[in-house]
Amino acid sequence: MSTAVLTARPLSGYVLPARFAKLPAMAAVALLPWLAVLAVCHETPWVVLDLTEFAALLTLDALLRRRSTAAPWAGAAVALLLTGDAFADIVCAGPGHAVLAALLMACCIELPLAAICLLLGRDAAVRGY
Repeated sequence: MSTAVLTARPLSGYVLPARFAKLPAMAAVALLPWLAVLAVCHETPWVVLDLTEFAALLTLDALLRRRSTAAPWAGAAVALLLTGDAFADIVCAGPGHAVLAALLMACCIELPLAAICLLLGRDAAVRGY
């Protein structure tokens, strides 16, 4: 077993275009109508989860705008929340069209947004924000 010292090396690779930095705030605003639908249907656990996502997305946006060193952590937190939400939606969906809808939401919205938020946090670390 090697006892080599792990050294930090700069993250390299693809850096997202600057226009992607607006995506967390836009996603938070887009979440508001869905929150209203859930609230009217008395889906309290889902409202709480989506409110947490809403707050996390706005927090990530604020940290990115302030060029905070906490942005990578917020990006990871948002990605974790969105991935967990996608997983919970699929697991809790009923048979038939409900599972298909949950899979489409996960593959087309939640998981890509999670990846972008994770990359935004990484880019904040790369750029030295």
